[in-house]
Amino acid sequence: MNVIIPLAGFGTRLRPHTYTRPKPLINVAGRPVLGHILDKLVDLKVEEIVFIVGYLGDQVKSFVDECYDFKTHYVEQKELLGQAHAIYLAKDLLEGPTVILFVDTLFEANLKRLQNEPSDGVIYVKEVPDPRRFGVTLVNEAGQITRLIEKPNSMKDNLAVIGLYYVKDIQRLIGAIKTLMDKNIQTKGEFYLADALQLMIDDGAVLKPEPVNVWLDCGKPETVLETNRYLLKHNMDNSNQVASINSIILPPVHIDPSVKIKNSIIGPYVTVAANCEIEDSIIRDSIVDEETYVKDAMLEESLIGRKVDLIGRFRKLNLGDSAQISFL
Repeated sequence: MNVIIPLAGFGTRLRPHTYTRPKPLINVAGRPVLGHILDKLVDLKVEEIVFIVGYLGDQVKSFVDECYDFKTHYVEQKELLGQAHAIYLAKDLLEGPTVILFVDTLFEANLKRLQNEPSDGVIYVKEVPDPRRFGVTLVNEAGQITRLIEKPNSMKDNLAVIGLYYVKDIQRLIGAIKTLMDKNIQTKGEFYLADALQLMIDDGAVLKPEPVNVWLDCGKPETVLETNRYLLKHNMDNSNQVASINSIILPPVHIDPSVKIKNSIIGPYVTVAANCEIEDSIIRDSIVDEETYVKDAMLEESLIGRKVDLIGRFRKLNLGDSAQISFL
């Protein structure tokens, strides 16, 4: 099994954090988003992972090389021409069964079963109340996908594609993408993976939907916090291991052992990364990244970057790395 992970985008919806680091390295529940995703691949028989990188891609490589021993290859997507174009850049690197995973997506799914999958491909889906900002699948009575629609105008079909795919023959998909680009078939100015998969379906490929119960998005500040809440509730809480001085820790939280907490109330749903100091503060439903100092603050629904100095009575903040802010 091979894996392709496209992550070349700028992550503009997560500004200011993505000015200094790529979106996949945003800290959620004590780990970068990419770390949560790669952890799900450890038990698979992965031969190689191809990362399609772009802006700040060197940080992705440094993280993966330091924390994992997968065989990896990095390809730079210099022009952001769409999902399908990103995958096409791996055309000379991979053959055979391949998982394609977009890094916005955290999920709960059994990927091991793909090793015995008889169909030509699997598209992971979830029912959503409003499908208009997603790609959706249409399925026939035999349980096969007949059509893929990117960002439909109607609310009728609500099996949304979550950004996780499997194809038995990656070169067949590469061929469909080449046709897409040769004929300049674009959706909203980009070469979409959905259009390439539709060409495969039209050519007789059997693709099946695979529903998931859990699909978490890390593309916007509010969804990052939502994902943080979910992960803290599901096996990432370490509140019973937190040392503090004259403070109250309300679970679930994930607080690095190096953090110094004094005269504060932390939690619920708070992540605090390594080497932070928090004094005389109340923090709930927030993420505070590495080497940040917080004093006399009241924070909720906040994303605080690395090496931030924050002093004063604030409530809801979105601060990037190395910010300094005080209100005395």
